[in-house]
Amino acid sequence: MDPTTTTLRTYTTCMNETEQDVSSSDMGILILRLFIIIIALIGLAGNFVVLWLVAFHMQKKTSFHIYIFNLASADFLFLCFRIIITLDEFPNLNFPYIFEVLLNCTYITALSILSAISIERYISVLFPIWYHCRRPRNISVIVCSLLWSLSLLLSVLEGNYCAFFSANLDMYRCQVLDFITASWLIFSCVLLFGSSLALLVRVLCFSQRMKLTRLYVTIGLTVLVFLLCGLPFGIYWFLLFWIQNEFSLYCFQIVSFLSCINSFANPFVYFFVGSFRQKRQQALKQVLQRALEDSPIMNDSMSNPTQETLQLERRQMC
Repeated sequence: MDPTTTTLRTYTTCMNETEQDVSSSDMGILILRLFIIIIALIGLAGNFVVLWLVAFHMQKKTSFHIYIFNLASADFLFLCFRIIITLDEFPNLNFPYIFEVLLNCTYITALSILSAISIERYISVLFPIWYHCRRPRNISVIVCSLLWSLSLLLSVLEGNYCAFFSANLDMYRCQVLDFITASWLIFSCVLLFGSSLALLVRVLCFSQRMKLTRLYVTIGLTVLVFLLCGLPFGIYWFLLFWIQNEFSLYCFQIVSFLSCINSFANPFVYFFVGSFRQKRQQALKQVLQRALEDSPIMNDSMSNPTQETLQLERRQMC
């Protein structure tokens, strides 16, 4: 036996196996990218319907309508930028880095607005008289504007100092900005989880139980979807930014797909809660309006309180 021939055959076999592994991994990544684009396109349509209904077909808007409108806007823009970045990963395509900065901005905004929704709902349960009688009218608009501005500021600063390592930028300043952004995400997640858990305990475990309303279910399902699908993207992108390993590309594609599922699922949560236990087919406007109403979940045979009845009860409370 010629040892040179044996060594050459072994080397050729290893090279063939390596090429097969590389081709199979490339095929898996390509399939994930295609799924991301498909899910994102469907999510764009769903969020556009929510934006259209809230903006032009809801006459009496509450603070939660304003929050849902901003959340749907953040999800809509997030999916747009996710499609652009996914297309950028294909050969012969090259988009500016600004789209990644805007993607991070919309992600931070969505998380912050979802935390604000959960906190405001808990305050409305804990202090109902103050909330319905003395709460400032435009506080939801102010909060959403501040959250959009803060998210854009954090994303632009981090993208400016952390995008181009080859340009000999200040690495320490980049780490500081990344730490500030990660701290804000952790703070928002703690507020989101804490307020949602406190609201759940308040509704289910106290001696004087409150009726389970559609608004509770809508907020609870939206928070649950984010914790399962949206949170991994924040953990990977901001907290594990400095960790590089051989599975980083697969991890990035998976968390990107989960983040698309998060933005894709929110409109379907609204329409599912609004149409739950409703045997009659109704317009999407009425279904979305019912999902955001603070009315108990009842059967069709029982009378649901109208919006005017709820407002009259709140006035009597004041």
